[in-house]
Amino acid sequence: MALRFFNTYSRELEEFAPRDSSSRKIDMYTCGPTVYSRAHIGNFRAYIFEDLLQRHLEARGYEVHRVMNLTDVDDKTIRGARTARMPLSQFTEQFKDAFFKDCEALRIKPANEYPSATDQRYIDKMIAMISALIDKGLAYQAEDKSVYYRIKSFPNYGKLAHFNLDELQSTGRVKNDEYDKEHIGDFALWKAWDEEDGDVKWNSPWGPGRPGWHIECSAMATDLLGNEIDIHCGGVDNIFPHHEAEIAQSEGVTGKKFVRYWVHCEHLLVDGQKMAKSLGNFYTLSDVLAKGYTGRETRYALLRVNYRKPLNFTWDGMDEARESLGRIDGWLRRLRETAGDKIDNNKIDMQLGQEFENALDDNLNISGALGFLFETIRDTNRAMDRGELDAAQASAWLNWWKRVNQTLDLEPKTESEIPAEVSKLTDERAQARLAKDFRKSDELRDRIAALGWEVRDSKDGQKLTRRAGG
Repeated sequence: MALRFFNTYSRELEEFAPRDSSSRKIDMYTCGPTVYSRAHIGNFRAYIFEDLLQRHLEARGYEVHRVMNLTDVDDKTIRGARTARMPLSQFTEQFKDAFFKDCEALRIKPANEYPSATDQRYIDKMIAMISALIDKGLAYQAEDKSVYYRIKSFPNYGKLAHFNLDELQSTGRVKNDEYDKEHIGDFALWKAWDEEDGDVKWNSPWGPGRPGWHIECSAMATDLLGNEIDIHCGGVDNIFPHHEAEIAQSEGVTGKKFVRYWVHCEHLLVDGQKMAKSLGNFYTLSDVLAKGYTGRETRYALLRVNYRKPLNFTWDGMDEARESLGRIDGWLRRLRETAGDKIDNNKIDMQLGQEFENALDDNLNISGALGFLFETIRDTNRAMDRGELDAAQASAWLNWWKRVNQTLDLEPKTESEIPAEVSKLTDERAQARLAKDFRKSDELRDRIAALGWEVRDSKDGQKLTRRAGG
C-alpha cells in the first residue's frame, strides 16, 4: 500500500511522495514547546504523533531530517520571566531541561536540531527575512515603530485554515502573538521595544525590539531545512494564525511553495472536556507519573488513537494502557520461553505481519495497527496453549516484534521503568522481611499489586514484574 497522509492544505488524503523523487531524504519541521512552563500532556500527544510519523517513515526506508524549534522569546516567556524576576534565558532554561527529560521518559526520538529563537544566528535570519518582505511591499513599519505583515498583499492568506479573508472583519494591526479569526489583522513581524520587555531586545534596522512568534519559525525552518520542506507538523491550534503566517512569510520571501504536506494533530480532551487549570484537569507528565504510572504507559495512552481524532484522556484509559502493555509483556515472555535457544536474530521475514505496516501506511491508522498486533498476540497465545507453535515460529514472531517495536517503542527497557512509588514500597518490604514483620510485608505486597506490579520472593531476593492484567 502507498503511504497516504491527510494534507490540511488540500483537505484531502494524498499519496506521499518526497519533493525530491530521486532521494529517500525527507525534511520535517515540527513546532516545539513555548518554554514558559512545563509542557502538558496535550502537547505531548502531538509530539508522540510526530514521533510515530517519523518512525514509520524510517521503517519504510526514508531518512528523516527533523527540526523541532524551542520558542524561548514571545509574550508568554517574557511575562513569565518578569513575574519570576529572572533573566529570560535563566527562566526558559529550566523548562527546556524539563521538556527534554519528559521526552526521554516518553521515548520520543531526539530531533536532529532544536533551534532556539534567541540564538543570534536566527535573529539575524529573521531580520533578513523582514527586510526582504519590506522591500517587496509585503511588510511595513507603522507609527508604533513595529513592523507588520500586510496580509491583504498575499493572495493565498487563509488557504491553510480554509477561510475567506474578505468575509472576516479586519481589526487593523495585531501586535499580540496569538489571536483568533474574529480578530484578524496585519500581524507583527518585529515588535518595537517597550518597558514591559525589560532587557529583552535586539538591535535592528527599525530600532531595538524583538521578533514576533511567527517569523521565528519561518527563519529557523528555512535556515536549517531550506526554502522548501516536505512535511510540517503541529497541533490543530497551530493552523491559525501561526502556520498561516509561516506560509505568508516564507513564501513571501522565497516565492516558492513552503511546505508540501501539512499534517496536524487533533486536541487532547480530559474526561471529555478541554484541559484547563481552572477545571482541575490540567496535567503534566510529572502529574501522571506521580499517580504511579510510567512514561511507557503514558506513551501508549497518548499513542493509541489516530492523530486526526480527538483523544479523551482518563485515568481509566491509563489503566487500560497498563493492561495492554501487560498483555504484550506476557506474550513476549511466552515467546521467549517457547523459542528457547532457537532465537535467530538474523532470520528476518519481512513478509510476516505486513498488515501492521500497511495500516500505518493509511494515514497512520494506529488503531488498525494495534488491532492487528493484539489479534496476533491472541492467535499465537492460543497456538502456544495447544502446543502448535514451535521454537522456530516463536523466534520468527520475536523478530517481527523487533520490527514493530522500532516503530512503537513499547517494550520494557530497564529497571528505571519502575515507578518511584513502587521502588520505594519494594525497598520497605525488603526491610520488613528482614525484620520478620510478615504482616507489614504482606500489606506492602498488596499496595505494590494495587499499583500494577507483582513482587515474588526468591533465593536471590525480591523479583518485581509488571502484572499481566494490572
